Amino acid sequence: MMRREFITFLGGAAAAWPLAASAQQAAQRPKIGILYPGLASALPSRIAALREALQAIGYREPDNVEFVVRSTGGDPIRIIPVAMELVERKVDVILAASLPAVNAARSATTTTPIVALDLESDPVTIGLIDSLSRPGGQVTGIFLDFPDFSKKWLELLREAIPKLSSIAILWDPATGPVQIKSVENAAKELKVKVEIMEVPGISNLDDSIFTASGKGVDAILMLSSAVIGANQEYIAGLTLGLRLPAVTLFPDFARRGGLMAYGVNPVNIFRQSAPIVAKVLRGSKPSEVPAELPTKFELVVNLKTAKRLGIVFPTSILLRADEVIE
Repeated sequence: MMRREFITFLGGAAAAWPLAASAQQAAQRPKIGILYPGLASALPSRIAALREALQAIGYREPDNVEFVVRSTGGDPIRIIPVAMELVERKVDVILAASLPAVNAARSATTTTPIVALDLESDPVTIGLIDSLSRPGGQVTGIFLDFPDFSKKWLELLREAIPKLSSIAILWDPATGPVQIKSVENAAKELKVKVEIMEVPGISNLDDSIFTASGKGVDAILMLSSAVIGANQEYIAGLTLGLRLPAVTLFPDFARRGGLMAYGVNPVNIFRQSAPIVAKVLRGSKPSEVPAELPTKFELVVNLKTAKRLGIVFPTSILLRADEVIE
């Protein structure tokens, strides 16, 4: 009996060892929290790019790293509670996509490292970092030198619509004042009248675009925001249906039926963030990991949409375009 019991014990222990080892490995896997204030439907392609880039530098999911993904569905009220959920899950780093996400993460924790994907602010001026080369605090990441873009967008619209005299600007106030002030200054320089349409959440999107159309503006400029960035196909269809020429930061807007886009692809930004995230997971302090600027910019124009709107793109734009959709 004793021999039989001993063999039974060994068999049970052997069966338990893989489970115990698996549990230990799971406990040791670092957790990457992803905080996104837009629609969850926009995340799969972005997370896939991040996963692929992390895998190339040694972090394979689910063997070596775990993703904890949270989105607000475009509801600004949920951003703080969702950030707190990530902290409660004891993530090792928070990848915060947009300035509202960065601010929410900072409100939820003073110790968890934050990698920002912020295309909306001047991080030094608002105190997120000390400098790109040495951030100096809890936050590092990828930031856009926004003021230069505002004038380029307006210049592109002026080239495409020579009689441009007024534009509506879709702006998410949670992204801060840098974008809107930059565009207002550029519009003043180019003598273009500006109508500001605030879009604090996804529920305000339709009303803002319809209101802009009702004001009789010549075009619409949509500033960087997770609310806008996650709804490219829908916004493209709506602006085209209203016969409203539109431009934005996100190249997929033009690919999905919008008139024109000049800026950075969020998928590329997620991919670019992987080495920064990896450095933090390996023990580097965010204060010492240099922040970066986007490395790739795209100008995409849609000739089919232009034709439907009665717009003829000049050769000057077509020659500069990275992609022309015919």
